[in-house]
Amino acid sequence: MRILLAEDDPLLGDGLQAGLGQLGFQVDWVRDGVAAERELRAGVHAAAVLDLGLPRLDGLDVLAAVRRAGVHLPVLVLTARDAVPERVRGLDAGADDYVVKPVDLQELAARLRALVRRAAGQPQERLQAQGVVLDAATRTVTLDGAPVTLSTREFDLLHALMLGNGRVLSREQLEQQLYRWGQEVESNTVEVHIHHLRRKLGAGLIQTVRGVGYRLAPQPAP
Repeated sequence: MRILLAEDDPLLGDGLQAGLGQLGFQVDWVRDGVAAERELRAGVHAAAVLDLGLPRLDGLDVLAAVRRAGVHLPVLVLTARDAVPERVRGLDAGADDYVVKPVDLQELAARLRALVRRAAGQPQERLQAQGVVLDAATRTVTLDGAPVTLSTREFDLLHALMLGNGRVLSREQLEQQLYRWGQEVESNTVEVHIHHLRRKLGAGLIQTVRGVGYRLAPQPAP
């Protein structure tokens, strides 16, 4: 899952990028409000963690601007501003969640996963399709109850498709979820991962929509 982190504190930003990375997130880190607004408008991330005290443009102004522009990306505000009026302002500006520093890394990860699930219309942490169960919290996958070993990229690709719940995702959209800035993407990487997933989880789980992309196959009729 690829997320945007907007945080100007170098120590905190570095810690969050590394810590969330260890929990399975692909984290792109920006350090000022102008860059945060630009990347939020780009729409390539699944969610964003936004500090309010950013240089060049305050986080609340960033949030208000992107919401006016019709950006619906889930945004979690992470800030030292803990007064109730500040929380109200953040939520009214369009924040989906509001967390006061310092925050436990596991809690932050859980809140991000919850935001992404809600945005995708998936209320449960464990996603299921055709005997496949994916648990985003533990990053485990089973097929008919038996554990299946997936690589990091294979897991992230499957997660994106299961969150899509039948929606067709292009190769470019899938690549955007798999790789953060600076990571090299080979031309056939999505196709290779799709091939591996079909081999491990069954050929009928993922459908190719010719000329468009890939989607999770519809559930067979009972």
